[in-house]
Amino acid sequence: MSTLLVRGGTVVNADREFRADVLCIGGQVAAVGVGLEAPAGAQVLDADGRYVMPGGIDPHTHMQLPFMGTVTRDDFYSGTAAALAGGTTTIIDFVIPDPKEPLMDAWRKWRGWADKAASDYSFHVAITWWDETVHRDMGVLVQERGVNSFKHFMAYKNAIMCDDETLVNSFRRALELGAMPTVHAENGELVFMLQNEMKAKGIFGPEAHPLSRPPAVEAEAAQRAIAIADVLNVPIYVVHVSCAESAEAIARARARGQRVFGEVLAGHLTLDDGVYRDPRFEFAAGHVMSPPFRPRGHAAALWRGLQAGTLHTTATDHCTFCAEQKAAGREDFSKIPNGCGGVEERLAVIWDEGVNRGRLTPSEFVAITSANAAKLFNIYPRKGCIVAGADADLVLWDASATKTLSVKTQRSLGDFNIFEGRSVTGIATHTVSQGKVVYADGDLRAERGAGRHVKRPPFGPQFAALAKKAALDTPSAVER
Repeated sequence: MSTLLVRGGTVVNADREFRADVLCIGGQVAAVGVGLEAPAGAQVLDADGRYVMPGGIDPHTHMQLPFMGTVTRDDFYSGTAAALAGGTTTIIDFVIPDPKEPLMDAWRKWRGWADKAASDYSFHVAITWWDETVHRDMGVLVQERGVNSFKHFMAYKNAIMCDDETLVNSFRRALELGAMPTVHAENGELVFMLQNEMKAKGIFGPEAHPLSRPPAVEAEAAQRAIAIADVLNVPIYVVHVSCAESAEAIARARARGQRVFGEVLAGHLTLDDGVYRDPRFEFAAGHVMSPPFRPRGHAAALWRGLQAGTLHTTATDHCTFCAEQKAAGREDFSKIPNGCGGVEERLAVIWDEGVNRGRLTPSEFVAITSANAAKLFNIYPRKGCIVAGADADLVLWDASATKTLSVKTQRSLGDFNIFEGRSVTGIATHTVSQGKVVYADGDLRAERGAGRHVKRPPFGPQFAALAKKAALDTPSAVER
């Protein structure tokens, strides 16, 4: 049984920070306090002058994803190893069935791919079509497989896009099961139309990507999903909120008392759409993801949402394609595989832009990079908190250390880094996963297959009460 004592650091949880030692035994936090003694044979880490925080949780990654005719460069081993190097100890990835593919077949496929993961992992499951077997399999996934969230793509017409009928059916089923619906909010019909309009105008390069997916396209879908969730009285989580209009829609709904939660990507907090106008195809295409990076001003709105508590989590949408794969869209921007990396850089970028610039306190940083995701997806305080009984997932953080982010030093197998050349102050010096040091001052000790599948239980009686209320509030045929 491994034993580790982290001595002399400043422990930071989402509610407070305090000077304490952290004793980890058998993969769990055994004690948190001042002057703890190291048991015989224990490894001791000196954390003096550093913060000791819960390991990051990235609630939005795509490892080994088959997409747009190719497969991402990072699989579950390389991607989670990169995450550990940056202080992230848990990812929540996505099972994405093909249209008409049985959910359980897709589930077994993704679980097999994830066996090689170096960090702990969990899954959202996408609903890409609907019939009674999907209704049934959602129940199996929640009740037997530890899934408590279902993803809905409102974009990608003629592929995995959900229509409103599927959204309604799936949202209602999720409510019955105590699961959280999540949405990729972009109006796929409008995107498809605007893509064709760009091509009709002779615009085929990456600069057309943001033009075909303007903020209004995202805002419309976000508002529609929020409205459907409101009618059904089901909580909803909007992934990768990228623009002020969507952030405002979430804030308005929350002000009315609706349970709506928003996720923001590190890239959307720091980059703007000027990257798509770079004359180098490889550079511009390397930034193609959806939703795209926005004009200046939108990032400030997202930061305000995080500060105000109307946006809740930060993620990466880590989805790496190399230059050769991106080149499939050299003559047609709509064929550029959508995706960027960032799972290794997220914590450092958000600390540098957030804490160092006075936007966040260290405790608020922990909330948006770890604790809030653990709470929203029902694995708190096992994850997202340094407390006796929690998983021993920790990051030792040197707030004064600096690093220049680059593809040359990243652990990801991608050949592009959207944060290339950015200097950050505040980095992970050590990462602890399951009570073991897996990263130490540049030495990555990730083990293939060491990661565990984390089951996330359904939400409790409050969901059943919401479902009952929704049924009572729905007008009958006579009333309609």
